[in-house]
Amino acid sequence: MLDPGAYAPEFSLGTESGERFTQQDLQGKTTVLVFYPFAFSPVCTDQLQTYEKELSEPRAQGVEIYGVSCDSSWAQKAFREKLDVTIPQLSDFEPKGAACAAFGVLHEGGFPQRALIIVGPDGVIRWSYEAPSPADLPGAHMVLGGLKNV
Repeated sequence: MLDPGAYAPEFSLGTESGERFTQQDLQGKTTVLVFYPFAFSPVCTDQLQTYEKELSEPRAQGVEIYGVSCDSSWAQKAFREKLDVTIPQLSDFEPKGAACAAFGVLHEGGFPQRALIIVGPDGVIRWSYEAPSPADLPGAHMVLGGLKNV
């Protein structure tokens, strides 16, 4: 996993609209990348619903939060809509896992490890956290604590 102080790597992720989200999209704002293993899994469901509720204040202040998984954009859209959350989802489906590998969070099973990375407006990683296992849910308090480092 990339450590604080490193620049965000070059990457390309798919959006729901079929456009690409890249390193350049991180510039000029504080961004939280929430890497999660699988859409519709129980812990991922809890994580996104919790973040939707508990991170509304940072989002209102301009912090951008994105979910990132190796699921297809279509699966992520259905997942987001089913959960009724507004956190945009970014797909690392094609080429599968390339962005997760660039950030150092690709699990040996071919899916993202549950991880949080906060990137500052200058593209530098300010804070990062990797859960001990994909089943461990990092609470919203971890994101709030990490945002204090921006």
